[in-house]
Amino acid sequence: MFAMTRRSLAWFKAGTVICCLLPLSILLLRGAGFGNLGANPVQEVLHALGTTTLNLLLITLAVTPARKLTGLNWLLRVRRTLGLFAFAYATLHALTYVAVDQRLDWGGLIVDVTERPYVTAGFLALVLMVPLAITSTNAMQRRLGRRWVGLHRSVYLVAALGVLHYFWQVKLDTSGPSVYALILAVLLGYRLVAWAGRRRRRAVLNRP
Repeated sequence: MFAMTRRSLAWFKAGTVICCLLPLSILLLRGAGFGNLGANPVQEVLHALGTTTLNLLLITLAVTPARKLTGLNWLLRVRRTLGLFAFAYATLHALTYVAVDQRLDWGGLIVDVTERPYVTAGFLALVLMVPLAITSTNAMQRRLGRRWVGLHRSVYLVAALGVLHYFWQVKLDTSGPSVYALILAVLLGYRLVAWAGRRRRRAVLNRP
């Protein structure tokens, strides 16, 4: 089993942060003229920020299965970082939509949230991410105890809402959101199989 030294772990964490910042850096460079943002720059920025959010969410959900399958417990050390960056990208995605795409038209935004399903799904996903980000610290984990685990399981609902947001937004080519839905289904299936296995083991141990 590959063990991490303290220095190697520090480099691993730094590399994770750099990788998480890379999509935003590329987007900023494209906006600054090193490349282009296409015929509809606002939609391109929204799409890039949204897909990066989903990528980071699914990678975050994949950390625990990867750790259990490989025995590399140090993978858990970057799960919080990945989750917080997912929240940051989701916030940037929402702010771009509110301030740039809709130009702070609050009346129009209320109509969008209440009448356009893909906006509703995205809004609910962001709202659910807020308590996850707030309670991501070690201190909050100790304070909440078992409730922390239950709360943070809602990240699966967040990811599902994110995939729905993507599905309902596209009009013709659903291949992109279909891939995300398949990956999420595999991750959720792994979780359900593991949960069923734990229940069976407990039932055997408690059998008189």
